[in-house]
Amino acid sequence: MTNTAMPSHEILENFGLSDPVFVVTTGIAMVWRVRCADGREAALKLYHGRTMGNESTGFVYLKALDGVGAARVYRYTDRSAVIEWLSGPSLGDLTRAGEDTRAAKALVEVARTLHSAPLEISAPLPELEAWFGGLLSLDVPAGTLEDARHNLMRCQALARQLLSTQHDIRPLHGDLHHDNVRLGARGYCAFDAKGVLGERTYELANAFRNPKGAPDVVRDPARIRYLRDLWSDLFEVDPTRLMQWAAVKCALSIAWRRDETGLPQDEFDLLECLLAIAEAG
Repeated sequence: MTNTAMPSHEILENFGLSDPVFVVTTGIAMVWRVRCADGREAALKLYHGRTMGNESTGFVYLKALDGVGAARVYRYTDRSAVIEWLSGPSLGDLTRAGEDTRAAKALVEVARTLHSAPLEISAPLPELEAWFGGLLSLDVPAGTLEDARHNLMRCQALARQLLSTQHDIRPLHGDLHHDNVRLGARGYCAFDAKGVLGERTYELANAFRNPKGAPDVVRDPARIRYLRDLWSDLFEVDPTRLMQWAAVKCALSIAWRRDETGLPQDEFDLLECLLAIAEAG
């Protein structure tokens, strides 16, 4: 499909949808704004592959939430989903517009709402231990900068420690960050969940790396410490452990993006900063 392609008539008919308007192509899917048979707007998401990949259990998780802090899921199949339309802006848009503090406070409130919901999950969720396999099995390639190599190995050891001492284990969104929360008719709602089972503190770990498009903001040590203090207080988690999870999640993301040329270097500096703040306590 190209950016101007429309979903097939069969897909629209099966879901009872009309008036598709192309929104975006991501690395794993295409999204259209559509109209449901009852007149409400929705987002139609069609995945490029034969499955949803690591987002498949995310829809199990979102469906269980039934709209509590998250976009409602109307229908989904092995490679498609129809969910509540969130017109925006995203919290990432707020940060990129200079309103990072406002975005940070809204994000932790969404996290609190997600974790307030008693969930009955209809299918098993992957455990956080399995999620971190890419980092724990990483053989740091030759040619990696020595400081980066050292930091990645430190994170491997730290990840093993955190995983072996998990507590308050529960279903998690698993990818909660600024660009996965948008404003809708019911307020800010999360979407694009991964759906994992693990320690509650992990929920905000990936948000320290975000949003994309604001590298100077994300790498500001004062901002990182502010987020640590704000989120650990309002989310009621240990600040040091929160920073440790943030560091190992950054390392995991680096490991996930390894290709035939080696490891991406764009976050080595961020990883070093997250580790330093985590160790400072």
